[in-house]
Amino acid sequence: MYEYIIGKVVSIKEDYIVLDNNGIGYRIYTSKNSLMNLEIHEKITMYIYFNLREDGVYLYGFITEEELNMFNLLLLVSKVGPKVGLNILSTLTPNQIKLAILKNDSNILCNAPGVGKKTASRIILELKDRVDKEDIVEDENIIIDNDEVEIAIDGIMSLGYSRNEVIKVINKIDTSKMVTEDIIREVLKRISKQ
Repeated sequence: MYEYIIGKVVSIKEDYIVLDNNGIGYRIYTSKNSLMNLEIHEKITMYIYFNLREDGVYLYGFITEEELNMFNLLLLVSKVGPKVGLNILSTLTPNQIKLAILKNDSNILCNAPGVGKKTASRIILELKDRVDKEDIVEDENIIIDNDEVEIAIDGIMSLGYSRNEVIKVINKIDTSKMVTEDIIREVLKRISKQ
């Protein structure tokens, strides 16, 4: 029903935001990963999942389509509802979830509140064939040339980006002759275009 809502953040709570769009305030439940990247009065696009239940209408939203796509995938798993999906996405990035599924590593998924061994195993079993292997960043493939790169990674992560998200971009840049500030500027420029 809704693809996305563009509006101004007027309130940030523990597990949701209020987004003003043309004088209407939408309560949108979201992950901690999305919350960390939001500021009051900022104009943003939230990619939306509309949930109609007996007890009400709920909007779930994320600042990236990748996070929304992972949320939709998690909801395909039997016994995983929006609350558990949000818990998983608040604890892990979409990339970490995909890696856990492909590596059959239920322990990583169990780090999320409300996810036990049975649920983690069910997620792995039911999503193994649905996860796109092409866009996964494996930590083993990370090339960190020097201290400048490591400092840049930490700096960009402090802005709310995940390590894997940053490294995926850094691996496409020749950082050998760049200082920390240039690396940060280039990575942020490329991330904003994704």
